Amino acid sequence: QVQLVESGGGSVQAGGSLRLSCAAYGYVYSGYDMRWYRQAPGKEREFVSGFDSVGSATYADSVKGRFTISQDNAKSTVYLQMNSLKPEDTATYYCNLYGRWGQGTQVTVSS
Repeated sequence: QVQLVESGGGSVQAGGSLRLSCAAYGYVYSGYDMRWYRQAPGKEREFVSGFDSVGSATYADSVKGRFTISQDNAKSTVYLQMNSLKPEDTATYYCNLYGRWGQGTQVTVSS
């Protein structure tokens, strides 16, 4: 049974950077199958980034040019480098793999 563990969240000022990690346990998984979502208070969970069927990174319009997803298949881990953070990026960030969710990691961006 897959277990996902996110880490790397924190509090930063606008314009700052954070790097999130999501590690999958229970088997060896491809990072290309892992996706990032986020959920802000009072809002629905939304897609942030993932990989398409040919391994190309995909992003929500709101984060394009600022966030970069990468993966390490040997570690069954996916990363999300977040630069030029904005207050509207404040949310709990979740990793998803095959319908499974991690516990989330909180990102707070202050103005």
